[in-house]
Amino acid sequence: MLLRARPHSFAFGVSNLKHERWRPLGCGATSRFTRSMAGHAHVKERLPRSEKAQERFREFSLAGKVFAVTGGARGLGLSMAEALVEAGGRVYCLDRLPEPDEEFHAAEARANPDFGDSLHYRRMDVTDDANTEAVIADIAAQNSRLDGLVAAAGINCVASAIDHTPKNVDDVIHINYTGVFRSAVSAAKAMLDVKCHGSILLVASMSGIIANKGMESAIYNSSKAAVIQLTRSLAMEWSEIKEDGTGGIRVNCLCPGHIETPMAKMVMEKDPDTRDLWASENMMKRLARPEEFRGITLLLMSDASSFMTGSTVVVDGGHTAW
Repeated sequence: MLLRARPHSFAFGVSNLKHERWRPLGCGATSRFTRSMAGHAHVKERLPRSEKAQERFREFSLAGKVFAVTGGARGLGLSMAEALVEAGGRVYCLDRLPEPDEEFHAAEARANPDFGDSLHYRRMDVTDDANTEAVIADIAAQNSRLDGLVAAAGINCVASAIDHTPKNVDDVIHINYTGVFRSAVSAAKAMLDVKCHGSILLVASMSGIIANKGMESAIYNSSKAAVIQLTRSLAMEWSEIKEDGTGGIRVNCLCPGHIETPMAKMVMEKDPDTRDLWASENMMKRLARPEEFRGITLLLMSDASSFMTGSTVVVDGGHTAW
């Protein structure tokens, strides 16, 4: 008998599974799927239907878990946060904007009560060490746990190396590297305090591996390369579970290719030819969409990647595979 695969995305299918409503659980406790699938408008058409969906892939479940996502007010960070909510997590989006983007409010409405748990917004500036540590510690204290962090905050400064000012350099490094480092350390402190094992995902870029045609951004590229190395170093320090129960914090890195985000659109608005150039450089001949990183986010933040740490995952449409 010939078996044919159903034409649905694995990543979207898993990330839209509904779960029991969130309730505080000890960090050593586990949960399971208890509801059938439900999704929001832009992905539900792709999902397979099954009465037994709640029995599948329970290692992807985030029910009862708590996460923080920096840079979560819009764009890639928000898409990643929404995936965690759909898998059952309680997610706090952290950003320096006084109020989140309209895109966040739309996601918040979809998350409550359609998905497993809820989406929240907290103002936080990753360049402010005290503020970063206080906000993340408060989230952990309020929920009696913190299961992970996605560090997605980042900026770019497109200019030739000769034209970069000292302020340009400081701004990019403070957010893209120091901010990522401080966010990860603050999350690890909170997780160690409550002996919560989990996952930290640092968002770098394929720009940390290659130089991008059509974009002069030496400081941005080198800041992302630093994040890739930071991932290995933090994984070495935090992954092992110690005798006292602390540790067990996996650290991995995601390197996206060119994505249709507000930051990328700013570059393309200055030079409309950039879009075609970037699309031509990868094997799929198009730019990525933020929602195409939902599946990899769920994999790296869930128990489905329980033996994965210190790794760098490149999702770039084949750009760096030539």
